[in-house]
Amino acid sequence: MLSDYRRIFSPAGSVLFSAAGFIARLPMSMIGVGIVTMLSQLGDEYWLAGSVSATQALAAAAIGPQISRLVDRHGQRRVVVPAMAVTVAAIGALLLCARYAAPAWTLYVAAAAAGCMPSMGALVRSRWAELHRESPRLLHTAYSLESVLDEVIYVVGPILAITLSTSVSAEAGPLATAILLAVGVLLFAAQRRTEPPVRHESQRPGGSALRVPGLGLLVLTLTSVGVTYGSVEVATVAFAGAHDHKGLSGVLLGVYALGSGLAGMAFGAISPRGSITRRLLVSVCAMAVTMAPLLFAPSLAALAGMLFVAGVAIAPTLITAMGLVNHLAPPAQLTESITWLVSGLSVGVALGYAASGWVVDAAGTTAGYRVSCAAAVLAAATVFLALPRLTRSVAQRSTAEHGPGISGGDGAL
Repeated sequence: MLSDYRRIFSPAGSVLFSAAGFIARLPMSMIGVGIVTMLSQLGDEYWLAGSVSATQALAAAAIGPQISRLVDRHGQRRVVVPAMAVTVAAIGALLLCARYAAPAWTLYVAAAAAGCMPSMGALVRSRWAELHRESPRLLHTAYSLESVLDEVIYVVGPILAITLSTSVSAEAGPLATAILLAVGVLLFAAQRRTEPPVRHESQRPGGSALRVPGLGLLVLTLTSVGVTYGSVEVATVAFAGAHDHKGLSGVLLGVYALGSGLAGMAFGAISPRGSITRRLLVSVCAMAVTMAPLLFAPSLAALAGMLFVAGVAIAPTLITAMGLVNHLAPPAQLTESITWLVSGLSVGVALGYAASGWVVDAAGTTAGYRVSCAAAVLAAATVFLALPRLTRSVAQRSTAEHGPGISGGDGAL
């Protein structure tokens, strides 16, 4: 039960790398909103601020898996420190270009270069996988903890970036992003004891991790989950604004994150039963069901309760999806495989922002939740149709690692 949360930190160095990883991941939630706030504070139009921020997000989604592939081949420390240096330099260039009103194209170039930010969530999870590879239950708990920390990061990070850019100076939010990234990555890289070993070339399949059987289907599922998450944020802001309490949108989204975080903590404290592929199907179906009531919210108070319930299905879905990667990908491609999931989720969030914004403008405030519901149903349909393929891929990977006749513990994680 809750004792599992203590047991995951029993290996030496686990507390240190987890704490350093938390600091290094904060910038992921700060950089997008930090760019928007900085440019708008400096007098630029919102379309420019939004498109520059989107450039960074899309570049990170494309470049992140390539950086993680290098991590799998050469080790975490040798890759993430240079990647961090490039990102910090790019953020610095972006600040200077914004401050001195450089041509707009320079903002896009700097933002694209800032997409070299390493996927610290994948690196942290790779370390947990190495530490608890022989204990699926503890690995499940560790992944649950990371999911809860992600919720904290995406609540605290934007608030910090916005507050700094509006209260200190326009550039303070992105500047803090760069500082936290540098400090966090350097502290993380210094934890050599828990760094996963680099596998021999004979253990490393060639080509992209997207060739791993079943991984592409999982990325598509997480993209739909991301659309759900992003569209809920936009629709909630619009709903609160339509009820003359736009300032409460942050509280409402905090309730949504609270539901997910509490569910993640509870999910990590139990030993789940049944195959991991079927648990993923149950999770995404629960997400689709709990999204539906949002279409009929009569008031802000009712919406808060509905968002809390809807959030309960998010963390178990993400935890199970990340856990499933361990059953699909070989250890030599684990970091890249997890990063592809993160990239799919990020692209989905961006699509959710755009789609729900368009629907709200065209059909009214509550219509934004139609995008959330449709995306959740799509995620459930994807897993349902892909279930035989995913189950077969898990069995094939288990056979490759443990030999025929041994399950490999699919029901344990």
